[in-house]
Amino acid sequence: NTYIRQTSRSRVRHNLITLHNGKTRQTTRITLAGEGAECWIDGAVIADKEQHVDNNTLIDHAVPGCQSHQLYKYVLDGSSVGAFAGRILVRKDAQKTFSEETNQNIVATKTARMYTQPMLEIYADDVKCSHGSTVGQLNDKALFYMQQRGIPLKEARLLLQTAFITEVVDSIPLEPLRNRLHYLIEKRFRGELSKCEGCKLCR
Repeated sequence: NTYIRQTSRSRVRHNLITLHNGKTRQTTRITLAGEGAECWIDGAVIADKEQHVDNNTLIDHAVPGCQSHQLYKYVLDGSSVGAFAGRILVRKDAQKTFSEETNQNIVATKTARMYTQPMLEIYADDVKCSHGSTVGQLNDKALFYMQQRGIPLKEARLLLQTAFITEVVDSIPLEPLRNRLHYLIEKRFRGELSKCEGCKLCR
């Protein structure tokens, strides 16, 4: 669980990357309690086998003139299950609010499942808010195009999945951490990061 309360003109960037797990539920609650506060929440999930990842977020716009930006991306393989429930609450006095919430997902197999529920709860009338979600598979035309140019199917899938997740990782401002995550994500998609060192919890 992560709880954040922002004061006037504060800036928060929260990045959450799930590369390997058994069953995980992650809850993020942010209250924009001071005028001019801004937050960015980005999340990426890679799951396969029987893994289950649930992200639940609430961004509470309690005062006027605040901004929130939210992007979560999932790549699900095997028989894994992903869930995303994101709620944006704009209270009655929170005029001039700007908020955007996006959840994009790739379901790579017929047995993987994604449940997504982005929500807006707005009680003010002078706001700009948007939300949306997509669930799809890898682009067959892109895979075919890459294979025509000599890229094996497995490598083509890896490249497309990595590119899909890259938008979230590239939002991390700390370059050494960003580079490390790119390396770990590639290893994860190649099956070389099957579990954390010494862990016996995940199968």
